[in-house]
Amino acid sequence: MKKLIALLMVALMIFSCSAAFADGYEIVVVPKDASNPWFVRMETGVNEYAAAHPEDTIYQKGTPEIDPTLQYQLVMDLVAQGVDAICVVPVDLESIEPALKAAREAGIVVIAHEGAALKNVDYDIEAFNNELYGAFIMDNLAAAMGEEGIYTTMVADLTNGSHNEWADGGVKHATEAYPNMTLLESDPRVESHDNGDTAYNVAKELFKKYPDLKGIMGTSSFDAPGVARAIEELGLSGKVFTAGTGMPGDNAELLKSGAVQYLTLWDPALAGEAMIALAQKVLNEEEISAPLDLGVEGYQALEFKEGSETVLEGQGWITITAENVDSFGF
Repeated sequence: MKKLIALLMVALMIFSCSAAFADGYEIVVVPKDASNPWFVRMETGVNEYAAAHPEDTIYQKGTPEIDPTLQYQLVMDLVAQGVDAICVVPVDLESIEPALKAAREAGIVVIAHEGAALKNVDYDIEAFNNELYGAFIMDNLAAAMGEEGIYTTMVADLTNGSHNEWADGGVKHATEAYPNMTLLESDPRVESHDNGDTAYNVAKELFKKYPDLKGIMGTSSFDAPGVARAIEELGLSGKVFTAGTGMPGDNAELLKSGAVQYLTLWDPALAGEAMIALAQKVLNEEEISAPLDLGVEGYQALEFKEGSETVLEGQGWITITAENVDSFGF
């Protein structure tokens, strides 16, 4: 009888633990895709956060490639699944809006990152003010160019929200701070489609077409590395320059060779954690007011973007150089 009672107690404990887990929230992070190193790093943060918060079911789920239609369908599948929160990094703002609207109408909390212009969200988290981050990239490009010469800007796509805001911020800052730098009038913005080979080919064409072109400001994590390959292949190292966002580990050799002097970054792992932390606060009906502390480095004093009640901005940017590239651990 004692053994039977003990077995019943163990069974009850297991049931209670399972029930407690089932009562938790299901929070899904949807990146632009599953294979991009940027979002592989984001998943590292998601998994670490999930391990620290076993009360909720937290995971990342991405599409096999960067495609707005695939991302739309994935979000719609999660809506049908009835998850509690979706944290999304949008590929294309316009095409994802209907899916996010469906999610919110179903009572699902929607948190975005790199989607400041989205309407169908509870909140969007930016690692920083997008205009100021663009100015930050431009400062790095200007330093490499000696603060003079013709430059252009590169984005993943003309429909990408954050990339174009960074580029706009960079151009605005250059106009105000660097009077001897001139935006290439005939090709002021080009696209890489978040692809290093495309960035490389577009850069080669630009440098051949415009011999006076001295710099390309990149935004996608593939832009500056792709442009740097073109610079090296064309024998233009030290004559033309690029700066932009990039992963430390993937670009260490380019930085050490001098092909790229500066890359900028925020840690996508921390961005993933911040989205989940905010989703939990919204699900728990906590007050969301500034300055907001999510308990994540770079997201401990979030402020609302001027004029917005949904966009929160942190202080998460860093500069990567040949001197510090090995210090990040990713």
